[in-house]
Amino acid sequence: MVLKGLRLLIIRYFKKRVKSFDLLLRLIYTAIMRRVIVVANQKGGVGKTTTVINLGASLASLGNRVALVDLDSQGALTASFGLDPYKINPSTTHLLLNNNLSLAHIIKRARTRLHIAPANSELLSAEYRILKQPNRTEKMRGAIERSKNEFDFVLIDTPPNLGLLTVNGLVAADELLIPVKTEYLAMRGVRPLLESVWLIRERINPGLKLLGVLPTMFNNNSVNASTVVKEMKKVFKNKMFHTVIPIDEAAAVAPAARQTLIDYKPNSPVARAYMRLAEEVSNAY
Repeated sequence: MVLKGLRLLIIRYFKKRVKSFDLLLRLIYTAIMRRVIVVANQKGGVGKTTTVINLGASLASLGNRVALVDLDSQGALTASFGLDPYKINPSTTHLLLNNNLSLAHIIKRARTRLHIAPANSELLSAEYRILKQPNRTEKMRGAIERSKNEFDFVLIDTPPNLGLLTVNGLVAADELLIPVKTEYLAMRGVRPLLESVWLIRERINPGLKLLGVLPTMFNNNSVNASTVVKEMKKVFKNKMFHTVIPIDEAAAVAPAARQTLIDYKPNSPVARAYMRLAEEVSNAY
């Protein structure tokens, strides 16, 4: 909150004094702000975990220090890095149950500048154990804030529902990225999520903003997929990313190989798309 206040002071002071204000603000903002991005959609199978892994890896390849946080009790993000959700300790479960821990206590190095806060199989039971605690929605925010400025980006993977784990991700984050599969019914599921987001903004986290809607699993040979993308542009306008993530077998095979796309097949269409997305995210503020 202190850094957000500083950002407002920077805006007020420099806005009428510097011609290249946007560039100056971006440089200062990048230098002092850690960005916390939650990737959420209550619909499963839209590419949340794939996006967290490969956006994170791409941001790290651009020189950023990145932490990936697994808040999904299925532990797909954790397993994709060769960690066993049934055995791994400590994990994000411990962050929910202990008010004094930070990400630094559970973080594990995945590759250069890329780290993971893994989930274990007890995460779902932890969700129920904190259900009646007064600060139940702010557990993850506290853990991230206690980490100070160890990372440039923190990306949070969430389960395919709007339960307490997802709410913790939304409360902890500054920005929301919504992956949407390029199918008509998948697009319809965005509205309930946004309604929940605006409620959280109103009551708990007024700083949360929509970073963008990301079209995923796009089939270039499908007329329906192209129609959905056009409709998404009409609905979300400038809140839709320019990048469209294509459907690509490499995205399914890379986790089995315990690799990110830029390690497994860096020249594949989907790996190149995530690199473009990383550049878009880096340039947004």
